[in-house]
Parts: sequence; C-alpha cells; structure tokens
Amino acid sequence: MKAAFLVLFAALAAGCGSAAGAGGQATLWVTRDRGAVVVRAVQVPAGESAAQGLDRVAKVQTRYGGRYVRAVDGVAEHGRSSWFYYVNGYLADRSAADYRLRPGDVEWWDYRSWRDPAQDPVVVGAFPEPFLHGYDGKRRPALVVTADPAAGHALARLLRGRWVKPGTALPANANVLIVRSGPSRFSARLAGQAVRMTFSGDWHRLLRGRYPFRFRYAAR
Repeated sequence: MKAAFLVLFAALAAGCGSAAGAGGQATLWVTRDRGAVVVRAVQVPAGESAAQGLDRVAKVQTRYGGRYVRAVDGVAEHGRSSWFYYVNGYLADRSAADYRLRPGDVEWWDYRSWRDPAQDPVVVGAFPEPFLHGYDGKRRPALVVTADPAAGHALARLLRGRWVKPGTALPANANVLIVRSGPSRFSARLAGQAVRMTFSGDWHRLLRGRYPFRFRYAAR
C-alpha cells in the first residue's frame, strides 16, 4: 500500500503546460487533520508551480527530485499520515511540481491520516470552488439544482452558472450544486470528473464571504 501511495502521488506527471493568464494571485492554505487546524492562509503568485508556491511560505522537504512533498515546516509523513494537496477542492492528480497555478486558484495542503490515498477526491472547504475556476485552467458549466427560485437565482449568480429545477436532466460535464431543505449539511462527490455538491440548511450561508465550512472536507 505504501509503495502504491508513492507511485500514485509522487511519480505522476501529466505535464505542466503553461499557466493561463500571466500574473495575478492564487490562494495557498496549509492545514492539518482535514482542515481542523489552519496553519497558513496566504496569497502567492499565479504562474508558478504549486510546489513553488508552497516553498515561498514554508520550509519544505521533498523526495524524488522535488516531485513529492514529504514534510512542511517540520511536520513529516509518518505511517499513514502524509501531506495531500488539493486545487480548487479537487485532490490533485499530479505532482505539485507539475501543476501551474492560475489566477484565482486555491492551493490547499493538508496533513492527514489515510486509509486509501485516493479517498476524499473532492471536498467542500474551498467553495465556491471548483465552480469558479475549475481545475488546470478548465472550468466546467455550473448548475444549481433547487426548488427555491430565490436560492436558484442567487446561487447561480455566485457560481456564474444557471439554475435548474429538480428533475431536470443534468449534463455529465457540469459541476452541480444541489440545494435542499433539512438539517445543515454540506458534502461533495465526483461523478466521473464532474463535482456534485449537496447542501441542506439555510442557503444564505453559501453567499457569505467567510464560510463556516471553509477548510473542511465536509460539514454537518
């Protein structure tokens, strides 16, 4: 299992490409324990690699020619606790040396325990990402599914998408936010490579600039 983890998260190289739009800023977070402890939340230049962004603000130890982050600020992998990184809520599919930050990206490093290195492939803590900036410079259409027209219109504006009523056929390539009534919960899953986020509770909370679920994998 450990060997498979290293192969998956240290050796993957999908090619870096060029960052869309030179200049601008990206956001970088460093947390621990699935976002329960926030260590850093800063701005870094877009156009650099995710590895370069992290190296700007923290003391980093790497392996495999800088392609695998082993330790951040002295907190090193141990047993089944390691550093994972997300971009706009997606668990990254390549080395941080190979991901180029775009303006508006949220680069998020979290030190956590794991059972399967591919668990938690998408999380809610970077909302309204990935609706706004997508992944690797590719933004999917955004849909808001709710029976409440006020919520639908307001959230569609936030996500630069459109509102559809429940029961509408959803295109496979769209990132979808489903809003329901009920106890407060917020979760995310992948449908292929598209995101399906489900929120229940007071939808006005999704419009606030400082979200109570920020930095979290899921909220309830």
